[in-house]
Amino acid sequence: MPELPEVEITRRGLAAHLVGLPVADVVIRNAKLRWPIPKNLPKLLRGCIILSLKRRGKYLLMDCGNGTLIMHLGMSGSLRILPASTTPEKHDHFDLILGNGTLMRLRDPRRFGAVLWHGGDVYAHPLLAALGPEPLEDDFDARYLCQATRGRSLAIKQLIMDNRVVVGVGNIYANEALFRAGIRPQLAAGKLSLERCARLAVEIRATLNKAIRHGGSTLRDFVDTAGQPGYFQQHYWVYGRGGEPCRKCGAPIKQIRQGQRSSFYCKHCQK
Repeated sequence: MPELPEVEITRRGLAAHLVGLPVADVVIRNAKLRWPIPKNLPKLLRGCIILSLKRRGKYLLMDCGNGTLIMHLGMSGSLRILPASTTPEKHDHFDLILGNGTLMRLRDPRRFGAVLWHGGDVYAHPLLAALGPEPLEDDFDARYLCQATRGRSLAIKQLIMDNRVVVGVGNIYANEALFRAGIRPQLAAGKLSLERCARLAVEIRATLNKAIRHGGSTLRDFVDTAGQPGYFQQHYWVYGRGGEPCRKCGAPIKQIRQGQRSSFYCKHCQK
């Protein structure tokens, strides 16, 4: 599933081709995504100018003046900029046709993505209203994380994957950030000191930024807006490396299950 770096890479790639352009038309081939694509979307969008493209967590927010198009890539989705004449394929469910002869196309084989519309304050939308701070912004820091962990017996990995605590830290990057911070994923969140919270906040941000620089992770489906895969998976310290030697100390990487997800860690490097 695309995580925050992959969504941010998609946002940056799309924004360069979308912002300032008019919407000429909308094509809905299959409205049955995670939530149905609104039937009146073509009427709402035709003639609108795309004012901005922002990201909130794993959601892309396209400001069209009279409202906001909310998009989510789900488990297998990708958004690409293509010539308007490009023939659609089986899993190409939604096109936003632009006034310059190009289009933005959603491909989503598993159909867990979303294309929704909100006419008011988009940050008050039910999918966004309860989200925690952005991990790449200044308000996600040692003091905030320490306060969020106080009295919590929940494992730290599960806590930082909770979008109500901090958005967009999915399974891959939680594993990697915890390794970089020297913290075991199963440690009770409430046991972290302010100093260790500071280290973790720094390493979450550093891990996500490094992933963005390397084009994100392509484990199965993800490609950027030009159709290129990411290669951050070549730089993993622990994720997916169960039984292999730690790249720092040589000890075998441990693999456990937490909340129906695999966790990977080094018992020597992480305490």
